[in-house]
This record gives sequence, structure tokens and C-alpha cells, in this order.
Amino acid sequence: MKRGLQGRWLTHRVPTEPFRSFLPDPLPPAPPVALDSGRQDLLERANRALGRLDGVTLLLPDLSLFLYFYVRKEAVLSSQIEGTQSSLSDLLLFESEEVPGVPFNDVMEVSNYVAALNYGVSRIRGGAPLTSRLIRDIHAVLMQSGRGSGMQPGEFRRSQNWLGGTRPGNALFVPPPPEEVGPSMTTLEKFLHDVGGRTPTLLKAAMAHVQFETIHPFLDGNGRVGRLLIPPLLCYEKALAEPLLYLSLYLKQNRAAYYELLQRVRTEGEWEEWIDFFLDGVRATADQAAESARQIVQLFAADHLRIEDSRRASASLLRLHYLLQRRPLLSIPIAAEQLGVSRPTASASLSHLVSLGLVSERSGRKRDRLYAYDRYLALLEEGTERQT
Repeated sequence: MKRGLQGRWLTHRVPTEPFRSFLPDPLPPAPPVALDSGRQDLLERANRALGRLDGVTLLLPDLSLFLYFYVRKEAVLSSQIEGTQSSLSDLLLFESEEVPGVPFNDVMEVSNYVAALNYGVSRIRGGAPLTSRLIRDIHAVLMQSGRGSGMQPGEFRRSQNWLGGTRPGNALFVPPPPEEVGPSMTTLEKFLHDVGGRTPTLLKAAMAHVQFETIHPFLDGNGRVGRLLIPPLLCYEKALAEPLLYLSLYLKQNRAAYYELLQRVRTEGEWEEWIDFFLDGVRATADQAAESARQIVQLFAADHLRIEDSRRASASLLRLHYLLQRRPLLSIPIAAEQLGVSRPTASASLSHLVSLGLVSERSGRKRDRLYAYDRYLALLEEGTERQT
């Protein structure tokens, strides 16, 4: 259903060069999104996939471990969409005070994303409503250091921004002027809280994402904030008990379609096409996350048995395997410290796991060697490989 322009163009006659910005209409769209049988089926399939993902959490021996790495995977992918070159291994090395293989600013940006996502989810769990104030607080955490830290962290912009091009006059898209940002975000907040009528959760998430990206309320970090708001929203709406759904891999793999559909909603009112895309992403992402969880559980169980069946099976080797589940990139000094053993003992244990084919030495150094739990890292890193 084509509705036409979903807002209005504002003409700015400035001395340097006139340009137009776009002020979106309030949500929900009018006429309402058509929920025909095909779209109802998509919505039901997406909700069933979320339910399966929620159920997988009951099977995991350590949910916190899965969440720990999934949050980091999302941070890497979302930042890669913005152009960083960090991989998951780079982030894990950085957090272990090892040297990552990318510029410091890249990995700092990803680390800040982890902090912002954790902050948002913890606030929601603590009973905070999803408001403009919380969104600004999340942005402040995201932009606390590194690139963009001088771009008004935690504050709605007070100057014009634009997407593409070198100035508003030749930009691909110009969001609303700064004086419209506050009122537009207040209107979006009302929609999120069902003022005027209830919107099904996944449709709400899909529509709110477009609206936030259209308002582009910050000078920097809008794309990352827009993506990291989805898990807290689903938790706030009780669609998920845990923040396990992260769409950045789907959006990264379909980046051209993603940006095209955002623009077509604005200029042509193609809400149905965007919502179909979003719902398909939810279904695919939820199914992939559930399958990854199952594969990780199976891998841990199989490797536990391999250690138990080996000639040198011991409690210390099983403890080392347990540690590798939390630190799949591990140095001998850290292993010794965490296990409370000598460095020679830690080195011998890691060497035994190398002989079993469970880990490999990654650094090539004679001292301070770095070991990787390869098959586990491969499952965690799927889709996050550094771009070339």
C-alpha cells in the first residue's frame, strides 16, 4: 500500500546554500499497516521464533556466558556497519589487555557499544521506562570515549546533520532541524508507550526503528543507538525474557536493501515492505541464535568427554576447559592466575589441549603465547570476520 510522503519537507534558505530537511509524521502510519494473511503469517512465524529462542535459555548450562558473548558479537557487527574493522577476537583481546589487530579507536568504539547495551538492558530490568531520557543516557555511555566523544554525548543535537554528501545541499537525506528533534522524540516516546492505541510489539519495534533513524537525534552514533534499542524494547514489552535478539548481522548482510527500505518508507510510505523485511530478519536471527546456542552446548559436552577420555584426564584440565568457555582467547599467565596454578602447569595443560585438537596457539611467540578455543570461537565469530 503506497501512502506517499510520510512527513513534510522543510525548506531552509540559508546564505550559503538552500536545502530541504524532512520532518516525519507521527506514528503509527495512516492508513494503518495492512495485516493481510501473508503478513499475519510472517508476524506469527517471527513470534514463534522468538518463543523458541526464549525456550533455548532454559537448556543453556550458563545463560550469562551466552549473553556475554552475544552482546559482544552484536557490538562488533553494529560497529562494522558504521565502518570499524574490529572482529570479535579483537574485542576479546582488548578486554584481556592484549593487543588487538586493529586501531585502538575501532575497538574502543565496540567496547563502548557493549557498555551502552548492558546499561540500557539493566535500566529496563530495574524498572526504568523506555524514554527520551533513557535514550540520551544510553547515547552518553556509547559516546563516552574514543571517536565521537566530542559530539555532545547524551544530548540531542543542536545543529543540523545529514546523511551522505559533504553538506546538507548535496546530501542523500537531511533529518529534521534541531528545533524539531525534541518534539519528534517526545512523540515517538508516546508511541512506544501506546498512547492513543496498542501496537503489536514487533510492529512497534519495526516502526520505531525507522522513526528513530529518520529523526537522527544525535550528532553521531545514531545508527548504533537505533540498533541497540531493539533488545531493550523487546525486553520492556516482555517479548523476550533476556536480550537475546540482535539484528545487526541480518542488517549487515542486507545493508543495501536496509537503507533503501528506510528511504522508501519516508518518501513513498512503503511500511508493509519494510515490516516484511524486519519480521523476516527477526525470524532468521532468532532461529540462528537458537541454533548457535544448541551447537555451543553440544561442543562443550563433546569436548568435555574428549578430555575425560584422554590419558591425562584430570580435574585441572576440566577446569581449564571451563575457563576457555569464558575466555576462548587465553594466555599462559592468565590461565595460571585464574586457575591458581604455576605457569609451567598452565602451559603443560594448554599443550595437552593442543594435542587433543581442542585449542591452537595463535601468537607464534616463544613467550606469552596466546591460545584459542578454535571451534568455539568459530561459532561465536560467524558473520563478524574482519572486513577487507
